[in-house]
Amino acid sequence: MSAQAHGVDLLPIVALLASAVVAAPLFQRLGLGSILGYLAAGVVIGPFGLGLLQDPAQLLQIAEMGVVMFLFLIGLEMRPSRLWSMRGQIFGLGLAQVAVAALVLTGIGVATGFPVLPSFVAGTGFVLTSTAIVMRLLEEEGQMHTPAGQRIVAILILEDLAIVPLLAAVAFFAPAVPGHEAGGVDLRGIGIGTLTIAGLILAGRFLLNPLFRLLANVGVREVMTAAALLVVLGSAYAMQLGGLSMAMGAFLAGVLLSESVFRHQLEADIDPFRGILLGLFFLAVGMSLDLGVVAANWRMILFYVAAYMVAKAAVIYLIARVFRADHHQALYRAVLMAQGGEFAFVLYAAALSAGIITGEQNAILTAIIILSMVLTPIAMVLLRRLEKNRPLVAETRDAPDGLSGRALVIGFGRVGQIASQYLFARGHEVSIIDTDIEMIDEARRHGFKVYFGDGTRLDILHAAGAEGAALILLCIDNEEAATHAVELLKGHYPDKPILARASDRRHALKLVQAGADYQIRETYESALLLGQQALAVLGATPEEIEEATLELRDIDSQRFELELAGENEAARLLFNDKIVSLPVDRKAADA
Repeated sequence: MSAQAHGVDLLPIVALLASAVVAAPLFQRLGLGSILGYLAAGVVIGPFGLGLLQDPAQLLQIAEMGVVMFLFLIGLEMRPSRLWSMRGQIFGLGLAQVAVAALVLTGIGVATGFPVLPSFVAGTGFVLTSTAIVMRLLEEEGQMHTPAGQRIVAILILEDLAIVPLLAAVAFFAPAVPGHEAGGVDLRGIGIGTLTIAGLILAGRFLLNPLFRLLANVGVREVMTAAALLVVLGSAYAMQLGGLSMAMGAFLAGVLLSESVFRHQLEADIDPFRGILLGLFFLAVGMSLDLGVVAANWRMILFYVAAYMVAKAAVIYLIARVFRADHHQALYRAVLMAQGGEFAFVLYAAALSAGIITGEQNAILTAIIILSMVLTPIAMVLLRRLEKNRPLVAETRDAPDGLSGRALVIGFGRVGQIASQYLFARGHEVSIIDTDIEMIDEARRHGFKVYFGDGTRLDILHAAGAEGAALILLCIDNEEAATHAVELLKGHYPDKPILARASDRRHALKLVQAGADYQIRETYESALLLGQQALAVLGATPEEIEEATLELRDIDSQRFELELAGENEAARLLFNDKIVSLPVDRKAADA
C-alpha cells in the first residue's frame, strides 16, 4: 500500500532533503558556497521549476525558525557587557549606515518616477540586510569573532531593531481605512511591544536559570533539549504576539542566557536544529522566486537589483571609510551587505495590507530582494578571487611580521597580561598578538608592543614566530577559537609546548583532547585561595588548610582523568563521595 494511500506524501520531504544533500556540497566544492547551492536547489524544485513543491510560503514560515535559532546562538555569544561595549558601533556606525542608505535608495525610487511612499518602502526594505546570509558567510569564512565581523554583527543588530519603527511608519502613512480619516501611530501596538520586551527580560532574568537548574537535576537529556527549543520558540512567539520580530525575541533570549551556567549546554542542543532549518530557509527563498514575474518584468527587476545593490554598497563603503575602516575592510563589508534581506518581506507585506504598494509591486520587490540574495555569494566569490593576495578584513593596526620572541602570547586580556608578567620579569622576549583593537591601543599606551593577529590562522601564527618560540601561552577568551588554535598549533608544531587558558571544566577537557600540554581554568586557583581564606577565618590551622587543598587538588585531578576517559558517572560519584573533612576547633571558630 502506498504512502499516499495513508495520506502521507513523502515526495516533498524527499525532494527537500535530496536537493539539500546534493546542492550544498556540490556548490561548496565548486567554491560558490553552500548558500548559493540551497538557493539554486530551491529554484529547481519549487513551483516555478520542476514543481515538486507547490507551497514555498508555508515552508518559508517553518524555515524562518532557522534564522530565529541562529540569532539565539548569536545572542548567547553577546553578553550584556559585550553589547554595552558595542553600543557606539550599534548606534553610531549602524544607525549612520541605515539612515544614509535609506535616504539614497528612496531617492532612486523617486528619481525613476515612483511616488515617495512606495519608494520609501521599497528602499528601506532593501536596506535591511539578510542576517541569515551575512551570518552564514561570516561563519563559513571564520570571521564571526574578528573585530571586523563584530562590527558587521553590530550593524545587523541595529537593522533588526529598525524593523520596529519602519513598521510603525507604514502604519502611520497608511491611507484611510473604514471608520478612520487617516492612518496614524498605533500607540496601543507600541505599548504592547514595549511590555512584551519588558516581560521577556524579566522572565529571562528570574525564571530561565531556575527552570534549567530544575531540569538538570532530573537528568533526562531530551527534556533539556525540549526546554532549549521551548525557550527559543517561546521567546520568538512572545515577540511575534507583541507585534515585533521573532528573530529579535530569540536574540534577546540568547543575550539573557549568555551568562548562564547552562550556556554551553543550550548551544549544543540548539545547533543541530539551527543548521538544517537555515538550509531549509534558503531553499524556501529560492522556491519563492516567481520566474513568471521575473520574465514579465525582467528589465525593471534587473535595473533595480543593480541600482539598489550598487548604491547600497557605495553607501556602506563610504560610511565604513568615515568610521576609519581601511579600503579592503570597507570593500569586504560593502560587498557582503549589499543585498536586501528577509525582513524586507515582512515590511512589504505590511505595506501591501496598508495599501501603500500593490500586489504586483510586492511581487516585483520580492523578486528584487531574492535576486540580490542570490547574487551575494557570487559577488563574494569574485571578491575573494580579486583580493586573493590581500586580507579581506585587515585592521588598521600593525600585523605581526617575522617576530622572534622566546614566548608567544596569544590574547592579551586580563589573563594574558598577568601571565606574561612572569616572563617579562625574567627578561624573556615575548611576542604578543590579539584581535581586540581597543585593548591593543590601551596596551601600547602603557608601553606594551601588541600586534593585531588572529591566533586561529596559520599564516598569522607563522608571522608571529610560533615556529621559533620555546612555548606558546594561549590566553584568548573565546572557547571555540581557543580549541581551534590548539588543534592548528599541534597539527603544525607538534613539539611546541602549549599552555592554555580554559573558561571552565568542559572547555579544559576539550583543550586537553585537542593537544594542549597544560590548561588552567581561569577561576580555579582564585576559588581555591578564596576557600583557603574562608577556612582560615573559621579557625583552621595552616597545616589543615594545606591538607584540605592537597586533597581537593587530588580529587579534581582524578575526576579530570576519569572525564577524559569518558567515565563521567565514576567522576560524579568520586566528587560526591570524597568530601574533605577536617577537625574544626569550635572555640576558635566561635571566636
